[in-house]
Amino acid sequence: LMSCTKKDENTSLFHKQQSLGSVSGKLDEASGLVASVTNPGYLWTHNDGNNPSEIYLINDRAETVMTCRLKKTWNDDWEDITIGPGPEPGISYLYVADIGDNGAKNRYKRLYRVKEPTLTGEKLELEEVHKILIELPDGPRDSEAIMVDPLTKNFYIISKRESSVRLYEIKFPFESDTLQAVKLAKLPLTSIVAANISPDGSEVLLKNYNEIYYWKRNSNEPILEVLKRKPIKIDYDREPQGEA
Repeated sequence: LMSCTKKDENTSLFHKQQSLGSVSGKLDEASGLVASVTNPGYLWTHNDGNNPSEIYLINDRAETVMTCRLKKTWNDDWEDITIGPGPEPGISYLYVADIGDNGAKNRYKRLYRVKEPTLTGEKLELEEVHKILIELPDGPRDSEAIMVDPLTKNFYIISKRESSVRLYEIKFPFESDTLQAVKLAKLPLTSIVAANISPDGSEVLLKNYNEIYYWKRNSNEPILEVLKRKPIKIDYDREPQGEA
């Protein structure tokens, strides 16, 4: 687990990353990471595909404090996790993104939505898991990054393998269990494996295997306009298969 902290409020530059700790052996292919809302100071993570259908709550020393199994799901290619709104106002929901597709052959991407659990013990079975299908307008593509805009509550998926990756938008609220994404643009980036927007909506991070990109957002600026600007690159020592 790495930490990159800002130097002060008047600069977009960051301190050099620091190692906070190593995750447990069960997390040997961590592929997504998001800060918890219900459990401040903790983070949710999970393994890549063909691993147990489990999400893990870890502390700021990378120690696993709770394991949650998502019942009636299959980890085909879980690539990211995010937190956003859902059917009940005022409740934070976890969205586990089964959106990887190495062979670009799957018509639908899957989101598994659950109410964010509260830390209550070492293990928890999550019974109420809702599956949402998403179809891209230009056919199957591999992707590993999803993020939610706190200002609009819209979701964004970013493809991975193109020399210029694609940005897709899914409008909230979801009107059905099968949704059509809208292609917004091509971005002059490649191999994007992680994405996130800060809780106040003012900052955006994207990551590939070699770089972490940072944007400061102007007030109420559309995400597309933010990502059209040239990003700031944060100092980053490459991790083996760093996808979270």
